[in-house]
Amino acid sequence: MGSQRLTQTQKLLQKLSPQQILIMKLLQIPTMELSTRIKEEIMQNPALEEGENHDEYNDINGESLDENDNVDTFEDNQGDDDHYDPLDDFDDYLKDDDEDDAAYKYSVNNSSPDDKHYEAPITNEATFQDSLMEQLGFRKLDEKKYKIGAYIIGTLDDAGYLSRPITGIADDLLFTQNIDATEDEIREVLAIIQDFDPAGVGATNLQECLLIQLRRRNEEEPSEDCDNAINVIENHFDEFTKKHYDKIVSRSGMSDEAFKRALDIILSLNPKPGGSTGSVSQNNNYIIPDFTVINNAGELELMLNNRNTPELHVSHDFLEMLKEYSAGKDSPEKREAVTFIKNKIDAANWFIDAIKQRQSTLYVTMKAIMDYQKDFFLTGDEGKLKPMILKDISDMVGLDVSTISRVANSKYVQTAYGTFQLKYFFSEGLVNDEGEAVSTREVKKIVRESVENEDKSSPLTDDELTAILKEKGYTIARRTVAKYREQLGIPVARLRKVL
Repeated sequence: MGSQRLTQTQKLLQKLSPQQILIMKLLQIPTMELSTRIKEEIMQNPALEEGENHDEYNDINGESLDENDNVDTFEDNQGDDDHYDPLDDFDDYLKDDDEDDAAYKYSVNNSSPDDKHYEAPITNEATFQDSLMEQLGFRKLDEKKYKIGAYIIGTLDDAGYLSRPITGIADDLLFTQNIDATEDEIREVLAIIQDFDPAGVGATNLQECLLIQLRRRNEEEPSEDCDNAINVIENHFDEFTKKHYDKIVSRSGMSDEAFKRALDIILSLNPKPGGSTGSVSQNNNYIIPDFTVINNAGELELMLNNRNTPELHVSHDFLEMLKEYSAGKDSPEKREAVTFIKNKIDAANWFIDAIKQRQSTLYVTMKAIMDYQKDFFLTGDEGKLKPMILKDISDMVGLDVSTISRVANSKYVQTAYGTFQLKYFFSEGLVNDEGEAVSTREVKKIVRESVENEDKSSPLTDDELTAILKEKGYTIARRTVAKYREQLGIPVARLRKVL
């Protein structure tokens, strides 16, 4: 029988407090969503109120009671370390949202308290979905087919495609609307929708979308070139997508000139018919910048957008109730009430403190970025951007790299030269032939401009791009140039070739 022993071990553990989790979550929220988060907190916690606090509160002993006395701030709990960051080393608890939002419209929203408040305009422009529903109403359909059509229109994605399989639509109609529709009935209604404007809407894939447009064009203006274009898409689509034009010409029997005319017709088509009218779900999206940088006669001024951050304070009624119930804890009910009220007050103070710390962290981080990239903010010249990584800003402000990452990945700054996501200003560096450190953005800019100005009938290869960069003083390996090209979303030379 094995012996049993008692052992004592010592471990160093880091536990994340609810207050620290709260700060991290608030830090990730962009300005546009902050107001909603604050309203949710107010609804959940009756001890938290919105608006300026003009009252003086007294504690149960008659002494002055400050709202923040009910909870120790994080700084108080961390000694005298001026560079303490409560978010240090907690990457596993929250993940940064790194999705790009490139197709948004921007609205100006500065943070001056003296400015008038302007609401974003509400548009009455018909959406893509509205347009299709209007066309559906013009068709003579019975109630069942109309409902099937309406469901199909509601299922289309933003590009105007039907990505859901017919069998799935049949199941959805049966379970959600009690409509027993066969696959043939659904295809019949789908064919009607595919006859709507813009041409190509309701297609199930790109090939079908292009064929719908080509066949409609051929019906309206029949031509041999259009017949050839249909032949290319219908019978040689795989080669077409890979730009193996020589194979298409040899297999189809077309002459080079005939193929070029057919290709011109195909390239004039709209691969995303839904985008020609607007989004299926919503036409207008806005990004409200979190910061504004102003160039005032060569001096940069930074403003933090506080418009969605109302004044918050602890409810006077809750503080009065705390005094009243604390005066005589002569019953379990009163003691329970005191505990409940104090927890709500503490939670309100934690939230107020977290909002303040969020604003402070945002400001110092953006201020460091603005100072580091001062030349860009003064001129708007992308070539003035310096190599800058998260650690550079982390060292400047004394916050952890993970904190800087959260700020950079979800916040926007408005400048005289456009509105940018903060991560735009971060890039690795390399050394040119003169020994100067330059941002990789400068190299990418040269690659992009070279491709834009290339002979489309003979696109630049990665080797040729490498040679161009070397002529400009950037000695970079070809595989690195290929990486930059891919990051810019530029396909290989073969796929950029135009006859």
